[in-house]
Amino acid sequence: MEVSIPFSKPRNSSTTPFPPPLLLFLSLLLTVISISEASYSPCASHSGPVKPTTPLLNFLERVQETALRTFGKPKFDPKLYVDLSLKRNLSDSELGFDKLVRSSNGSVSVKDLSKYIENYFEGAGDDLVYAKPEDFVPQPKGFLPKVKNQEVRNWALKVHSLWKNLSRKVSAEVRKRPELHTLIPLPDPVIIPGSRFREVYYWDSYWVIRGLLASKMYDTAKAIVTNLISLIEEYGHVLNGARTYYTNRSQPPLLSAMVHEIYKKTGDLEFAKECLPALIKEHKFWTSGIHKVTIQDAQARNHTLTRYYATWDKPRPESSTLDKEFASNISSVAERKHFYREVASTAESGWDFSTRWMRNPANFTTLATTSVLPVDLNAFILGIELDISFLSKVTGDYAVSKHFLKTSQARKKAIEFVFWNAQTGQWHDYWLSNSHCKRVQTWKTSNQNQKAFASNFIPLWIKSFYSDALLVDKVTKSLRKSGLVHPAGIATSLTNSGQQWDFPNGWAPIQHMIIEGLARSGSKEARSVAEDIAVRWIRTNYVTFKKTGTMHEKYDVEKCGYFGGGGEYVPQTGFGWSNGVVLALLEEFGWPEDLSIAC
Repeated sequence: MEVSIPFSKPRNSSTTPFPPPLLLFLSLLLTVISISEASYSPCASHSGPVKPTTPLLNFLERVQETALRTFGKPKFDPKLYVDLSLKRNLSDSELGFDKLVRSSNGSVSVKDLSKYIENYFEGAGDDLVYAKPEDFVPQPKGFLPKVKNQEVRNWALKVHSLWKNLSRKVSAEVRKRPELHTLIPLPDPVIIPGSRFREVYYWDSYWVIRGLLASKMYDTAKAIVTNLISLIEEYGHVLNGARTYYTNRSQPPLLSAMVHEIYKKTGDLEFAKECLPALIKEHKFWTSGIHKVTIQDAQARNHTLTRYYATWDKPRPESSTLDKEFASNISSVAERKHFYREVASTAESGWDFSTRWMRNPANFTTLATTSVLPVDLNAFILGIELDISFLSKVTGDYAVSKHFLKTSQARKKAIEFVFWNAQTGQWHDYWLSNSHCKRVQTWKTSNQNQKAFASNFIPLWIKSFYSDALLVDKVTKSLRKSGLVHPAGIATSLTNSGQQWDFPNGWAPIQHMIIEGLARSGSKEARSVAEDIAVRWIRTNYVTFKKTGTMHEKYDVEKCGYFGGGGEYVPQTGFGWSNGVVLALLEEFGWPEDLSIAC
């Protein structure tokens, strides 16, 4: 199905409404993505499209399951086994695996399986090799000028130095024989998050880039964008991460925000212009087909919004044994497929996992992410539209700029109508009704999720909302009263479920978006709140670093100086986005000489 874009014809034009430089962009706007809007309505999640897997992944999942039976659960990480690279071809590896002697439960002796893995596989992570960033210097000129406290400056330089530790490039072996690896061979060096996350991740990269910009590492930042654009060119969207098992889903779309931030720091017009076609293609991916949902108001006006929806209905390869265990009590094949799609779609949200997505917070199998219109996702899409409009304008493509400005205005109205709640002073996720096979749904107040989540405040990060002084005042007051702000930062939710995207965990990207939205608003009160939260967050990162010697993926916001927990894997260190947010906050707010950094 082709989708027409209603551009208006300029006055005094001939039969062609656009000058030749715009034709590339317009062709991208009109490109039909692989999933047609005509083919899929917002219907039951088990009935949607599924990306094919690969023979290598199927085999590695078998190895993963045998390893669990052999080695047992303590410290077992299923992801490790799908990150392994073959030393020889797949058929030989399968033959060797099938010759292993098994017990009645499918396990192999620890000695035999360990020897097999040593003989047939390279180590997980060996597919990337260390690469020192060429633009790294130990003490960048003009680094964090607002940081006056020497103790804080010394720590910030240590955090800055972590970019060296996290820098990698794809090994020559992956490029030579990609069929032996699950790693996707990206063209440029990468910055990984750290620990078990041995590859590039999509939304992590935005905060990595913010930190790199504070570190004056502009070339490394641009290389990250180049890598992500290569994924769009190959797969039609940015993947969750740079592994073949992530091709069935994306992550919160922040590529345009990366390009915008790099442009603001460097003024590189050519870079911005080169990125625009990919940004337009990604926008199309998120605003059509299975991601697109229409809500109708009482005046019969339609509002188009976006949801998460993975093209997958099987256990996630990187967590296959865990997903199967959760689904073990689901008897229906169709219901199991439905559950697996909801799990993958939740992973696409970046919030994996949280009671935010569960119909019953006590039951993990009630995940229903495809039935949720998320506040933050739609704010990010609005951000894409504003970014494309701005970048098109500065590079001289005024018609494209005008089109995306108009598109952004429609989305802003949709966000205001569907998500905003004047009584709470927050934007709330909207749950689709059970009759969600309807192409157009009628808005109901009762479908807003009234619970407090940090995501309820993410729209404030977008200029359309932080530029509204009265709105900022209302949202700031609501945040203060929400119960989410704690001694060490903003909690993700108020529910202590044991899931990692719930209380008491706080995450670097959430802190940063809310803090930056408040700070950019121009309101003195909002900036004061922003600075207070920033101080709390920086302190807990510093004190935890002093205690453990590392930066962490998440933190416990109930008390200063403790890292977070919960979820399906042990707490991770490194850590890309935590490093980036600390540096970005110190760049914005600094640290006075006389302000203590201790808890």
